[in-house]
Amino acid sequence: MAIQWFPGHMHLTRKAIEERIREIDVVIELLDARLPGSSANPMLAQLTAGKPALKVLNKQDLADPARTQEWLAHFNALSGTRALGLDASMAAPAKALIDACFALAPHRGSSMAKPMRVLICGIPNVGKSTLINTLKGKRAAKTGDEAGVTKIEQRIVLQDAFYLFDTPGVLWPRIIVAKSGYNLAASGAIGKNAFDEEEVALELLDYLRQHYPAQVEARYKLQGVAGQTDEQLLEAIGRKRGALQSGGRINLQKAAEVVIHDFRAAVMGRMTLETPAEFAEWLAHGQKLDAERQVKKDAIELDRAIRFKKVPRPPRVQATDDEISD
Repeated sequence: MAIQWFPGHMHLTRKAIEERIREIDVVIELLDARLPGSSANPMLAQLTAGKPALKVLNKQDLADPARTQEWLAHFNALSGTRALGLDASMAAPAKALIDACFALAPHRGSSMAKPMRVLICGIPNVGKSTLINTLKGKRAAKTGDEAGVTKIEQRIVLQDAFYLFDTPGVLWPRIIVAKSGYNLAASGAIGKNAFDEEEVALELLDYLRQHYPAQVEARYKLQGVAGQTDEQLLEAIGRKRGALQSGGRINLQKAAEVVIHDFRAAVMGRMTLETPAEFAEWLAHGQKLDAERQVKKDAIELDRAIRFKKVPRPPRVQATDDEISD
């Protein structure tokens, strides 16, 4: 089942970004280091096209360090883009971000007449408000462990002639990469009422058993994780964690909640759910399916318009004499 989530305030955020972007010098996009491709918003890429971009892989202390380096190299190879990793342990995150912005737009911020104007954006629950509070050294932005806490734009002065515009976390109207939907749900970027936790846990375990079997085994005291199906693994975790119903049946809902919680809290260890190559493959497949869906949708809409006489029916092609004789 495809996962979609686009609450009403996200429409307002999109309009706010469209209006603000004309006067912005650098765009900081905060990404989840555990799913850098899936947490990169294609709608934001479209809205901010042509602006220097700083990709910040937040929560890198929760992610696989080798894969984080792979993603940083991927983003740094893009034109007009810089990337850096970030987590709560960094001693001077403000300096790192400010220096990176000046490197991308060296002509700005030299005086109050030419201030550096930076837009910071990202998906819900990626840690943006927490980062802003760290940068300011006080509670400048409301934080929470649920997606969609920030609802309005804020302007924050980080230093003289350096303005940071914070926007609410925003997803995109339609997620075309199915795997991204599951990864976003597992990370906490999507409202909990928009997905089935058992389905998300199964998708998560299917990936972890292939790429991080030792860490799953260590956490749940299991063996042979790589050789099990995701369904078998969820049942085994439920049994180990006492998620039992009457008659000894496994409470799969409770087991799923355990798995998702443990991933978000990184108690299984540092994990990343995608590599640049994997995400590129998922994206290409999603784009292909989306193009096919659009062709079918266009055909249905054209047929409906013809039936209701909103557009003329296309003329039939008459066969030539040569074609008839053949």
